[in-house]
Amino acid sequence: MKIPAIVFAFSLPFMNIITVQAQTADEIVNKWTDAMGGREKLASMQTVYSENEINIMNNPAPNKAYLINGKGYKSETEFNGQTIIDCYTVNNGWSINPLAGQATAAVMPASQIKLGQLQLDAAGPLYNYASKGSKIEFLGKEDIKGNAAYKIGLTTAAGLQVTFFIDSVSYYIQKELIKINANGQDIEMTYTFSDIRKTPEGFMLPYSVELNLPGLDLSVTIKKVEINKEINPAIFEMPKN
Repeated sequence: MKIPAIVFAFSLPFMNIITVQAQTADEIVNKWTDAMGGREKLASMQTVYSENEINIMNNPAPNKAYLINGKGYKSETEFNGQTIIDCYTVNNGWSINPLAGQATAAVMPASQIKLGQLQLDAAGPLYNYASKGSKIEFLGKEDIKGNAAYKIGLTTAAGLQVTFFIDSVSYYIQKELIKINANGQDIEMTYTFSDIRKTPEGFMLPYSVELNLPGLDLSVTIKKVEINKEINPAIFEMPKN
Protein backbone atom coordinates (compact mmCIF):
# COMPACT_ATOMS: atom_id res chain seq x y z
CA MET A 1 0.00 0.00 0.00
CA LYS A 2 1.45 3.33 -1.07
CA ILE A 3 1.14 6.12 1.49
CA PRO A 4 0.68 9.60 -0.03
CA ALA A 5 3.53 12.02 0.58
CA ILE A 6 1.10 14.56 2.03
CA VAL A 7 0.53 12.24 4.99
CA PHE A 8 4.22 12.49 5.89
CA ALA A 9 4.11 16.25 5.37
CA PHE A 10 1.51 16.58 8.12
CA SER A 11 2.59 13.73 10.38
CA LEU A 12 6.24 14.71 10.76
CA PRO A 13 5.56 18.16 12.26
CA PHE A 14 2.97 16.55 14.52
CA MET A 15 5.55 14.04 15.74
CA ASN A 16 7.94 16.91 16.38
CA ILE A 17 5.30 18.63 18.55
CA ILE A 18 4.86 15.46 20.59
CA THR A 19 8.62 15.19 21.07
CA VAL A 20 8.95 18.84 22.12
CA GLN A 21 6.08 18.53 24.62
CA ALA A 22 7.53 15.35 26.10
CA GLN A 23 10.95 16.97 26.43
CA THR A 24 9.40 20.09 27.93
CA ALA A 25 7.55 18.08 30.58
CA ASP A 26 10.69 16.17 31.55
CA GLU A 27 12.74 19.34 31.47
CA ILE A 28 10.37 21.02 33.92
CA VAL A 29 10.29 17.99 36.21
CA ASN A 30 14.09 17.84 36.14
CA LYS A 31 14.25 21.50 37.19
CA TRP A 32 11.76 20.80 39.98
CA THR A 33 13.99 17.91 41.08
CA ASP A 34 17.01 20.23 41.17
CA ALA A 35 15.06 22.89 43.10
CA MET A 36 14.15 20.28 45.72
CA GLY A 37 17.80 19.35 46.25
CA GLY A 38 18.57 16.99 43.39
CA ARG A 39 18.05 13.30 42.69
CA GLU A 40 20.51 12.00 45.25
CA LYS A 41 19.03 14.15 48.00
CA LEU A 42 15.46 13.08 47.21
CA ALA A 43 16.51 9.43 46.95
CA SER A 44 17.98 9.62 50.46
CA MET A 45 14.61 10.53 51.97
CA GLN A 46 13.51 7.23 53.50
CA THR A 47 11.30 8.24 56.43
CA VAL A 48 9.39 11.37 57.41
CA TYR A 49 7.91 12.10 60.85
CA SER A 50 5.98 15.32 61.38
CA GLU A 51 3.94 17.04 64.05
CA ASN A 52 1.33 19.35 62.57
CA GLU A 53 -1.62 21.55 63.35
CA ILE A 54 -4.68 21.02 61.17
CA ASN A 55 -7.23 23.81 61.06
CA ILE A 56 -10.67 22.41 60.19
CA MET A 57 -13.16 25.27 59.73
CA ASN A 58 -11.38 27.33 62.43
CA ASN A 59 -11.08 24.35 64.77
CA PRO A 60 -7.46 23.35 65.60
CA ALA A 61 -6.60 19.64 65.53
CA PRO A 62 -3.11 18.37 66.51
CA ASN A 63 -1.77 15.77 64.10
CA LYS A 64 1.15 13.36 63.85
CA ALA A 65 2.18 11.69 60.59
CA TYR A 66 4.55 8.79 59.98
CA LEU A 67 5.94 7.74 56.60
CA ILE A 68 8.30 4.98 55.49
CA ASN A 69 9.08 5.50 51.82
CA GLY A 70 7.25 3.03 49.60
CA LYS A 71 5.89 1.04 52.54
CA GLY A 72 3.47 2.85 54.80
CA TYR A 73 1.88 6.14 55.82
CA LYS A 74 -0.08 6.80 59.01
CA SER A 75 -1.84 9.94 60.22
CA GLU A 76 -3.19 10.43 63.75
CA THR A 77 -5.42 13.46 64.38
CA GLU A 78 -6.91 14.58 67.70
CA PHE A 79 -10.27 16.29 67.23
CA ASN A 80 -13.01 16.96 69.78
CA GLY A 81 -11.38 14.56 72.23
CA GLN A 82 -11.26 11.70 69.73
CA THR A 83 -8.40 10.19 67.71
CA ILE A 84 -8.88 9.78 63.96
CA ILE A 85 -6.43 7.42 62.23
CA ASP A 86 -5.81 6.98 58.51
CA CYS A 87 -3.25 4.42 57.38
CA TYR A 88 -2.08 3.31 53.94
CA THR A 89 0.29 0.59 52.79
CA VAL A 90 1.23 -0.77 49.37
CA ASN A 91 -1.62 -3.29 49.44
CA ASN A 92 -4.15 -1.87 51.86
CA GLY A 93 -5.69 1.08 53.66
CA TRP A 94 -7.60 1.28 56.93
CA SER A 95 -9.02 3.90 59.24
CA ILE A 96 -10.55 4.56 62.65
CA ASN A 97 -12.96 7.47 62.95
CA PRO A 98 -15.03 7.62 66.18
CA LEU A 99 -16.61 10.89 65.02
CA ALA A 100 -18.24 8.96 62.18
CA GLY A 101 -19.32 6.12 64.46
CA GLN A 102 -16.36 3.95 63.46
CA ALA A 103 -14.62 3.12 66.75
CA THR A 104 -12.64 0.15 65.40
CA ALA A 105 -10.35 -0.28 62.40
CA ALA A 106 -12.06 -0.82 59.05
CA VAL A 107 -10.74 -1.27 55.51
CA MET A 108 -11.13 1.83 53.37
CA PRO A 109 -12.95 1.95 50.01
CA ALA A 110 -10.70 1.16 47.03
CA SER A 111 -10.87 4.73 45.65
CA GLN A 112 -9.73 6.16 48.97
CA ILE A 113 -6.86 3.67 49.20
CA LYS A 114 -5.69 4.55 45.69
CA LEU A 115 -5.66 8.24 46.60
CA GLY A 116 -3.94 7.70 49.95
CA GLN A 117 -1.21 5.59 48.38
CA LEU A 118 0.15 8.77 46.77
CA GLN A 119 1.44 9.53 50.27
CA LEU A 120 3.78 6.52 50.12
CA ASP A 121 6.30 8.43 47.98
CA ALA A 122 8.45 10.44 50.38
CA ALA A 123 9.76 12.60 47.53
CA GLY A 124 6.35 12.81 45.85
CA PRO A 125 4.82 11.07 42.83
CA LEU A 126 6.72 13.23 40.30
CA TYR A 127 10.09 11.98 41.49
CA ASN A 128 11.30 9.05 39.36
CA TYR A 129 7.78 8.87 37.93
CA ALA A 130 8.62 6.58 35.00
CA SER A 131 10.04 3.84 37.24
CA LYS A 132 6.66 3.77 39.02
CA GLY A 133 4.77 3.23 35.78
CA SER A 134 3.43 6.80 35.66
CA LYS A 135 3.28 9.07 32.62
CA ILE A 136 3.53 12.85 32.37
CA GLU A 137 2.51 15.48 29.83
CA PHE A 138 2.91 19.23 29.44
CA LEU A 139 -0.45 21.01 29.71
CA GLY A 140 0.63 24.60 29.14
CA LYS A 141 0.82 27.50 31.59
CA GLU A 142 -1.55 29.09 34.08
CA ASP A 143 -1.37 32.26 36.13
CA ILE A 144 -1.48 31.67 39.91
CA LYS A 145 -1.63 34.79 42.06
CA GLY A 146 0.30 36.77 39.45
CA ASN A 147 2.95 34.11 38.86
CA ALA A 148 3.22 31.94 35.75
CA ALA A 149 3.10 28.23 36.51
CA TYR A 150 3.77 25.24 34.28
CA LYS A 151 1.03 22.62 34.28
CA ILE A 152 2.28 19.04 34.32
CA GLY A 153 -0.28 16.25 34.09
CA LEU A 154 0.63 12.93 35.70
CA THR A 155 -1.27 9.66 35.28
CA THR A 156 -0.25 6.99 37.76
CA ALA A 157 -0.04 3.28 37.04
CA ALA A 158 -3.29 2.95 39.02
CA GLY A 159 -5.00 5.45 36.71
CA LEU A 160 -5.08 8.39 39.12
CA GLN A 161 -4.87 11.81 37.43
CA VAL A 162 -2.87 14.57 39.09
CA THR A 163 -2.05 18.03 37.74
CA PHE A 164 0.95 19.87 39.19
CA PHE A 165 1.35 23.64 38.90
CA ILE A 166 5.08 24.38 39.03
CA ASP A 167 6.33 27.94 39.48
CA SER A 168 8.22 29.06 36.38
CA VAL A 169 10.89 30.85 38.45
CA SER A 170 11.46 28.83 41.63
CA TYR A 171 10.28 25.49 40.16
CA TYR A 172 8.53 24.68 43.44
CA ILE A 173 5.11 23.06 43.22
CA GLN A 174 2.55 25.76 43.97
CA LYS A 175 -0.59 23.71 43.58
CA GLU A 176 -1.70 20.13 43.03
CA LEU A 177 -5.08 19.11 41.59
CA ILE A 178 -6.29 15.52 41.96
CA LYS A 179 -9.35 14.06 40.26
CA ILE A 180 -10.97 11.00 41.79
CA ASN A 181 -14.23 9.09 41.46
CA ALA A 182 -15.89 8.27 44.78
CA ASN A 183 -19.25 6.52 44.95
CA GLY A 184 -19.86 7.28 41.29
CA GLN A 185 -19.13 11.00 41.69
CA ASP A 186 -16.19 12.87 40.17
CA ILE A 187 -14.43 14.91 42.85
CA GLU A 188 -11.61 17.43 42.56
CA MET A 189 -9.19 17.98 45.42
CA THR A 190 -6.83 20.95 45.40
CA TYR A 191 -3.69 21.30 47.52
CA THR A 192 -1.98 24.70 47.68
CA PHE A 193 1.58 24.79 49.03
CA SER A 194 3.45 27.70 50.61
CA ASP A 195 6.19 28.57 53.11
CA ILE A 196 8.64 26.24 51.38
CA ARG A 197 11.88 26.07 53.34
CA LYS A 198 14.78 23.83 54.17
CA THR A 199 14.57 21.31 57.01
CA PRO A 200 17.50 20.88 59.44
CA GLU A 201 18.53 17.87 57.33
CA GLY A 202 18.64 19.96 54.15
CA PHE A 203 15.37 18.87 52.51
CA MET A 204 12.96 21.38 50.96
CA LEU A 205 9.39 21.05 52.26
CA PRO A 206 6.22 23.17 52.25
CA TYR A 207 5.46 24.06 55.87
CA SER A 208 1.95 25.24 55.00
CA VAL A 209 -0.68 23.36 52.96
CA GLU A 210 -4.29 24.24 52.15
CA LEU A 211 -6.73 21.55 51.07
CA ASN A 212 -9.95 22.39 49.24
CA LEU A 213 -12.58 19.87 48.25
CA PRO A 214 -16.37 20.03 47.93
CA GLY A 215 -17.84 21.02 51.29
CA LEU A 216 -14.55 21.13 53.19
CA ASP A 217 -11.59 23.46 53.48
CA LEU A 218 -8.69 22.86 55.84
CA SER A 219 -5.11 23.93 56.35
CA VAL A 220 -2.07 22.11 57.67
CA THR A 221 0.94 23.77 59.32
CA ILE A 222 4.07 21.76 60.06
CA LYS A 223 5.29 22.43 63.60
CA LYS A 224 8.09 19.86 63.66
CA VAL A 225 9.57 17.52 61.06
CA GLU A 226 12.29 14.87 61.22
CA ILE A 227 13.68 13.19 58.11
CA ASN A 228 15.13 9.67 58.25
CA LYS A 229 14.13 9.16 61.85
CA GLU A 230 13.68 5.46 62.73
CA ILE A 231 10.03 4.41 62.42
CA ASN A 232 8.73 0.97 63.37
CA PRO A 233 6.87 -0.59 60.37
CA ALA A 234 4.57 -2.38 62.83
CA ILE A 235 2.57 0.86 63.29
CA PHE A 236 1.04 0.36 59.82
CA GLU A 237 -0.50 -3.00 60.69
CA MET A 238 -4.28 -2.95 60.93
CA PRO A 239 -5.45 -3.68 64.50
CA LYS A 240 -7.38 -6.88 65.04
CA ASN A 241 -10.77 -5.92 66.41
